[in-house]
Amino acid sequence: MHPLIDRRSMLLSAAALGAAAFTTSRSAEAAAPITGPTGSPYTRYKVGEFEITAFNDGTRVTGNPEKIFGVNQKPEDVGTAAEANFLPKDRMVNSFTPVLVNTGKELVLFDSGNGANGRPATGQLAAQMKAAGVAAEDIDVVVITHCHPDHIGGLMDNGAPLAPKARYVIGEAEYAFWSSPDRANGPTANAAKIVQANVVPNKDKMTFVKNEGEVVSGIRAIEAFGHTPGHMAWHVESQGKRILIGADFCNHYVLSMQHPKWHVSFDADKDGAVATRLKLLDMLSADRIPFTSYHMPFPAVGFVEKGAGDGYRFVPASYQLML
Repeated sequence: MHPLIDRRSMLLSAAALGAAAFTTSRSAEAAAPITGPTGSPYTRYKVGEFEITAFNDGTRVTGNPEKIFGVNQKPEDVGTAAEANFLPKDRMVNSFTPVLVNTGKELVLFDSGNGANGRPATGQLAAQMKAAGVAAEDIDVVVITHCHPDHIGGLMDNGAPLAPKARYVIGEAEYAFWSSPDRANGPTANAAKIVQANVVPNKDKMTFVKNEGEVVSGIRAIEAFGHTPGHMAWHVESQGKRILIGADFCNHYVLSMQHPKWHVSFDADKDGAVATRLKLLDMLSADRIPFTSYHMPFPAVGFVEKGAGDGYRFVPASYQLML
């Protein structure tokens, strides 16, 4: 073999061996523990002159979506719908997104997250407010969309209110139902216990509203019964711009939105919830206005597009609400 060829081969082999040794050494030195996925603590956007902050109270991974959504369907059909949208059929992620509306005059918080009972996976509202520079004592109004524990769990912590100077707003029918002694037993007992601990103590600071009742100028109630007997959604408007704070009227961006007639296990009046879902989705689609819904993927805000048949499609907001 020619001497130059032989020398070149040796140099290339030596370089390759050195590179391999360096790569192995660097990989060992640079290895870091896998920490798992994470999400933003909060997101801000605007509607007219109003500024809205969405807080990430946390997420919860659960199995068997078919036991929550589409409980009046064949389980395999629920799995097929999930897989058709690139979702696993055996697991799902549930998000929790309280929102704060800054009108320029008042800070209005909608729901309080899971609270201490939800930690560490959830119950992060107080920490996320701090990260966003929102002082709890500056909140003027707390709106309770309904009395399920994941919405009222953070109202109080060891007997102290999350927002010590705030007044409260709740649907009249919702409060009457959950504060009744009749709720103390049976399937409502757990939620009723939290209502007695977190909601009832604030009764003297509460305003009880009906359909179209006003929270502050630009924010009014929309009757959205079904998920609970007095569940309310909220219409927010500033400078001709609108958004719907939908709470739990539609809780999954695929299984509830593409299939709004499918029953949801957590809906108290399942047929009533279907009627509400169809009414509000039709309004959002026809009027082309954004909405935020508590359990949508964080930051839980987007638009509704009419789909085939009775279905709709969720279009996540990108920069529309930044302009």
